[in-house]
Amino acid sequence: MASSFGFFQVPSPENETVRSYAPGSKEREELSLTLQQMQSVKVKIPMVIGGREVFTDEQVRIRQPHKLSHILGSFSRGQEKHVEEAIKEALIAKEAWENMHWENRAAIFLKAAELIAGPYRNKINAATMLGQSKNAYQAEIDAACEMIDFLRYNVHYMTEIYREQPVSSPGTWNRMEQRPLEGFVFALTPFNFTAIAGNLPSSVAMMGNVVVWKPADTQIYSAHVLMEVFREAGLPPGVINLVFVSGPVAGKVIFSHPDFAGIHFTGSTGVFQQIWKTIGENIQLYRSYPRIVGETGGKDFIVAHGSADPIVVATAISRGAFEFQGQKCSAASRCYIAESIWPQVRERLLQDIAAFQMGHVDDFGNFINAVIDEKSFDKLASYIDQAKQDSGVEIIAGGNYDKSTGYFIEPTVIVTMNPASVTMCEELFGPVVTIYVYPDDAYEKTLKLVDGTSVYALTGSIISRDRYAIETATEMLRHAAGNFYVNDKPTGAVVGQQPFGGARSSGTNDKAGSKLNLMRWVSPRVIKETFVPPRDFRYPFLDK
Repeated sequence: MASSFGFFQVPSPENETVRSYAPGSKEREELSLTLQQMQSVKVKIPMVIGGREVFTDEQVRIRQPHKLSHILGSFSRGQEKHVEEAIKEALIAKEAWENMHWENRAAIFLKAAELIAGPYRNKINAATMLGQSKNAYQAEIDAACEMIDFLRYNVHYMTEIYREQPVSSPGTWNRMEQRPLEGFVFALTPFNFTAIAGNLPSSVAMMGNVVVWKPADTQIYSAHVLMEVFREAGLPPGVINLVFVSGPVAGKVIFSHPDFAGIHFTGSTGVFQQIWKTIGENIQLYRSYPRIVGETGGKDFIVAHGSADPIVVATAISRGAFEFQGQKCSAASRCYIAESIWPQVRERLLQDIAAFQMGHVDDFGNFINAVIDEKSFDKLASYIDQAKQDSGVEIIAGGNYDKSTGYFIEPTVIVTMNPASVTMCEELFGPVVTIYVYPDDAYEKTLKLVDGTSVYALTGSIISRDRYAIETATEMLRHAAGNFYVNDKPTGAVVGQQPFGGARSSGTNDKAGSKLNLMRWVSPRVIKETFVPPRDFRYPFLDK
């Protein structure tokens, strides 16, 4: 087939503007209407394998975490045979997809971004609100804006990767091509961010790879909308295959397949470590060494120096610990507050929490909604109950919970006299924050505590008006966080501005939302062409 060629320049990426959904706004009215419409119908969600919708007899109900009596629909539970079929369809699609001109791949994902920015915006936000219990603003910054940003910026980063070429010496031409990986990639995605669930398979596919995608059960409602968008944008059948199976069923098939080429993962540290171990045990089975890219847990911190503005500190805790019920990998979970400012921080923080409203997502006045499921609820309740029994611990806000109508945990603030207490060390993943008040003259000692307390190193922040204190924290906490914030909460990374990821037990730090991540999904080949090759083996030094 004849083609025209050029060095194409993609549209310059810009971060999507976040809508406010303020009272009386048109966007609020439209989103409210979409919420009503989506709650009025029950959907049956199929898997998508090789472009075909696959339904099964086993239907799993989807409930709203904040309104357990309301069933949104059901999804089709798959089995081993569906994973095998997804791999087969991916490998069938592989040749045509990786040979497609890159600008056509780019166009598909740029179109997907525009679909989410336009006709699908309310639907993807409403699905995230209803299925994952996010308020309107949290859904907007995630499901709409961050997903749009991932798609636009990743296309831009893809062109940067292709553009980078080696130098050539006289008489030769050196070229480098970025090949997709041999085989298929497994995308295993979490419940808490619709954008992460969409980015993990799409960033891999953008680079010419084919994907088997397994979302968390509790995110399937919005994953279904993402798949609608990808298909409407023109993604060919088999490039991304969406399966709804249990983790063990997926792992049994995928990690023993010779064409397994890599995993793009966000989830728990324990699961990721088990996956890594399994891949290592099966390494001799694979055609090539699989790429292992993962972002896992966090025990994220706020350090407030004695010079900090108490109101800034309280606001950072209120937002950083309690937005989306603390169910962000980056959520503030442990805080170290200088003794001199603690009374003012405490007063303002308690005022903030008293002003929080908790309830259903379709009431836009609610700042707090439900945690994701019963397993999470029970875990958090047990930690709260234990804190009530512990000596040297005081619960100054919250501490109550109720799952009679939804999985509601009150925003809870624990103050501890022991910086090594359980809730200062273990990841809780909910609306619970623990505060340790330290003597002002023990600032550097406290920074050492921060660095050594947790196995994680995802996000953290320093709040101070003293530049020396900021510099000291930045240096001493060099390895304690992959995303480090100065005078801000430790959440809210923006694509193209703060590439996201951490090290230690928080993952491989391959920085979603940057060129670094996309480079993990290609395998470079260097081609050297010599225009006039030598015709004699003898070098000049051999002359007598």
